[in-house]
Amino acid sequence: MMRTPFLAIATVLFASVAGIAVPKLQPTEPRAVVVGAADQLVTTTRAVPEGFATHNGSHFVVDGKAQYLAGTNAYWLPFLMNDADVDLALDQLAASGIRVLRIWGFNDVTAIPSDPDTVWFQYLSASGSIINTGANGLQRLDYVVSAAERRGIKLIIPFVNNWSDYGGIPAYTSAFGSGGSTWYRHDEAQAQYRLYISTVVARYAESPAIFAWQLANEPRCMFCSTDDIFNWATSTSAYIKSLDPNHMVALGDEGFGLNGAAWLPYWLIYGTDYWRNIQIEDLDFGTFHLYPSTWAVPISFVGTWISSHAERCRYAGKPCYLEEYGIPSSSGHCSVLSQWQKTALNTPGIAGDGFWQFGTKISTGLTHDDTFTIYYDTDEWSCLVTQHVANIEAASQ
Repeated sequence: MMRTPFLAIATVLFASVAGIAVPKLQPTEPRAVVVGAADQLVTTTRAVPEGFATHNGSHFVVDGKAQYLAGTNAYWLPFLMNDADVDLALDQLAASGIRVLRIWGFNDVTAIPSDPDTVWFQYLSASGSIINTGANGLQRLDYVVSAAERRGIKLIIPFVNNWSDYGGIPAYTSAFGSGGSTWYRHDEAQAQYRLYISTVVARYAESPAIFAWQLANEPRCMFCSTDDIFNWATSTSAYIKSLDPNHMVALGDEGFGLNGAAWLPYWLIYGTDYWRNIQIEDLDFGTFHLYPSTWAVPISFVGTWISSHAERCRYAGKPCYLEEYGIPSSSGHCSVLSQWQKTALNTPGIAGDGFWQFGTKISTGLTHDDTFTIYYDTDEWSCLVTQHVANIEAASQ
């Protein structure tokens, strides 16, 4: 999820007022998008080991069945030190019919925590980085993966954050001296990033619990050429596939850069060109996010945002996953989000959705409430999970 909601918008407005030229980048997609043709071109499912998730055209395939998948996000799950808390959360999700769970596969620090109960995965330093494989390191991720596997829950795991939450690209730039706009081309930062990827992938390459590896959470490069993220995504996805050809790979982007509309999220100023990126050979499906209140766009924006991504994904012959969406609780979760879910479910090309975010009560109390949280065993949960899963099952009949 985006942590600095209006920073990008304020930057653009400031640039306009100050007379700074905002780059007008040219779209790479054709003016006319042929919808549905690619679905007919892909007629076989890529062979993967039993129990692994894959895709066939614009549909996800799990356990040999093409199906729409209900999902959610719980970034915090690998950071719990109590196994019972992890088990409780996953039991609740499995019992509710949630099939896909997105968690953070990164936790980067620039100073090693002194508290042994503080989880961290990677210490970043130009003088020597450390990947923590200990009890408060990747062993916590180990437990989540094994526990998810026992329950048939599939995990999406990104390797780095665009934001400073849990380190992310800002931690790399602090350690290696690269700026946020040059991180994608910084040799030393990219070498450490790939070392971390190889370490994590090697631990779980044989696990059917992995739904997909993800290059980053919400990668951006403000006012950069779209070549920067495109070239990085092309080379990094190929690298991941060389390590693990059996699991899917996705970019993890917000879906910016569609072109053709006046709203800010359609522009290319964030360095992502959705149509160009979705065609990268080693990216198996498209991702996009949906935060109207955060992006300062009206609710009427939602339907077109969903259908526009579905069109591009179908044309590319790949599924589209609405992997994050939400509004603050003051806006009324159930009444608004349930309509978004119905729109996604009924839009050809959308293969699943994952709301932001899942919350529950664990041994230390309620998990993080960022006002977008949907808590287990509440009326909101019944509306947005129980009913949504029932709608998915009815639609598959």
